[in-house]
Amino acid sequence: MRRKIVVLWVVMLAILLSTGLAAAEGAKKKGASKKGVSNVLYVCSCGAECTCNHVSTKPGKCSCGKKAVAMHILKIEGDEALLCTCGKGCTCKLNPDDPTKCGCGKDVKRVSLKGLYVCGCTDNCGCNTVSDKPGKCKCGADLRKVE
Repeated sequence: MRRKIVVLWVVMLAILLSTGLAAAEGAKKKGASKKGVSNVLYVCSCGAECTCNHVSTKPGKCSCGKKAVAMHILKIEGDEALLCTCGKGCTCKLNPDDPTKCGCGKDVKRVSLKGLYVCGCTDNCGCNTVSDKPGKCKCGADLRKVE
């Protein structure tokens, strides 16, 4: 009798564990962004004198040889992105009183998105989707290539 109870507990524990893992995996997939679609750009931060103008959706090195730095997209205006210089984990917004500053007080960096794909929806969307490949953005609109 005792053996049956232990087996029953093990089976119930296995069922609960597998159900919890499946739910966690489903939540992880649901929250995952589309491959190649980002709200972070990796840009050159070598200073004002640097002219390499490196912008990428992936980490790496600038064309001038320095490591590209992650910056959070605050807003896309036409073919340019306004970036917060806080870094990758930033969740700041654009300062409504001073469009040259992020909500954290740091300067906003303006970069060209030439060669990348951006959301093709209206300027009022605010999804700030940038990709290195054509496809759909987070809001469902088609991405357009910045020429």
